[in-house]
Amino acid sequence: MGDKLSRRDVLQQSAALGTFVAFGSVACSKPAALACVDTTGLSATDMQVRTALVYVDKSTEVGKTCLGCLQYVPPPAAGSCGTCKIVKGPINPAGYCKSFVAKPA
Repeated sequence: MGDKLSRRDVLQQSAALGTFVAFGSVACSKPAALACVDTTGLSATDMQVRTALVYVDKSTEVGKTCLGCLQYVPPPAAGSCGTCKIVKGPINPAGYCKSFVAKPA
């Protein structure tokens, strides 16, 4: 029972634990989901087409995503929004619309 922690020891251990928790939470967090919903530059006509084809940023149709669609144009850099030959504006590879046509196998 003669082992007492000094104030300095407690502060050093607390700082080390805080650093560990901070880095651990960053390392374990999921990357932010890709959002391709900024349509501020689209004309009213382009917005009507996007709305009429019921584009959604995340597909609810099993096995049907923009990534697997013939109309989808992938982005030049991974992790960013692509485009579409029919629907104007940013397109999420995980998205879906009524103009979906599966890529040939």
